[in-house]
Amino acid sequence: MRFRQRRREALPVNLTPLIDVVFLLLIFFMVSTSFSRENQLQINLPTSSTEAAPAPAPGLSLSIHQDGSYALNGRVLSNARPQTLLKALRQEAGGDLEQPLLIIADSEARHQAVVSALDAAAQLGLGQVRLATQTPPAPP
Repeated sequence: MRFRQRRREALPVNLTPLIDVVFLLLIFFMVSTSFSRENQLQINLPTSSTEAAPAPAPGLSLSIHQDGSYALNGRVLSNARPQTLLKALRQEAGGDLEQPLLIIADSEARHQAVVSALDAAAQLGLGQVRLATQTPPAPP
């Protein structure tokens, strides 16, 4: 006697719930993912006043000229690349990262040159960064 195996018919698979779950996951990841992260430098910007500020402590002085060139402690750097600035700051600091850095930027200097200087100071780990300001002229 032979036993006959009955063939079961395959039930159709309903893909609707699967597609719903995939779309929900897609929306979740699209909403929760950040595509770019912006870095921020936290500095205290000095305010300009009519009173004379106390004499700054000795430290590093970085001048940014109108054409974007840098001078560190009166010595002009060979080029304006960020790597050159970082190397010069590291050499002048001599491992003392607690000394202040005073940035003196020409009012016509490009904003990118100032941001590159701030970024180089942050990469080096200089803790005290100040921006030089001048008092407005007294009205006649």
